[in-house]
Amino acid sequence: MDLHLTGKKALVTGASRGTGLAIAKALLAEGVRVAGCARTLTPALKESGAVPIACDVTAPDGPRDLVAEAADTLDGLDFLVNNVGGKDTYNSGGFLALDDAEWRRTLDLNFTSAVRVTRAALPHLLRQGGVIVNISSTAARVPAATTVDYGAAKAALNALTKALNEEFGPQGVRALTVSPGPINIERWSDPDGPAAILAAAFGVPQDELVAHLPQRFGLTTGHIAEPAHIGSLVAFLLSGQAASVAGADVRVDDGLVKAV
Repeated sequence: MDLHLTGKKALVTGASRGTGLAIAKALLAEGVRVAGCARTLTPALKESGAVPIACDVTAPDGPRDLVAEAADTLDGLDFLVNNVGGKDTYNSGGFLALDDAEWRRTLDLNFTSAVRVTRAALPHLLRQGGVIVNISSTAARVPAATTVDYGAAKAALNALTKALNEEFGPQGVRALTVSPGPINIERWSDPDGPAAILAAAFGVPQDELVAHLPQRFGLTTGHIAEPAHIGSLVAFLLSGQAASVAGADVRVDDGLVKAV
């Protein structure tokens, strides 16, 4: 399917690896000019064809400077993909183990950064009749004690996105969220990553947990999503083929969420 995206301009945050890099590559394959930002510019991002921009979106002025550089380099913006997210640190102590500083870090990375980048990008998107896709998570709908702050931040992101669509949809800017479940990314093998904390919570070795993730999460497909699956979906949602998908939360969860 030709998505008719050639020549469009997109900013993708958190584009150094994993899902963000896959989104950038999917858009590039459709002829989109992409600016990809990350705190650390990886060789994969530099070699992807995207314009690499080093930026910490959790810094107060980082989002403003990022959008200014991206819009200047690309001569405008049609699309914004707020992909930055996750947790820099994990613990298995639950709610009482999280102090104010940890809550602040999680909210800054998963929610406040999207607020700031979107605020800076909206004037460009309004001129172009653009689209905002915020990468959320099924954790917003299936909260857990081990990721209570992350789930709360993503739930806030979902609410923000709905409000953005209500306010700016009539002005020509669609906003929606994409909520992945487990994704086959490098961090599943990270000894301090999400798989490690889940393995500790379940009391099993990390490699065993990763091997049995589909069964543990009740995934009806029998596998977890690849980053490329998210990239292809985002490209479609940004296109005119998805012009009526507005204010929605599109799940890519292999059947994880059981609620209707």
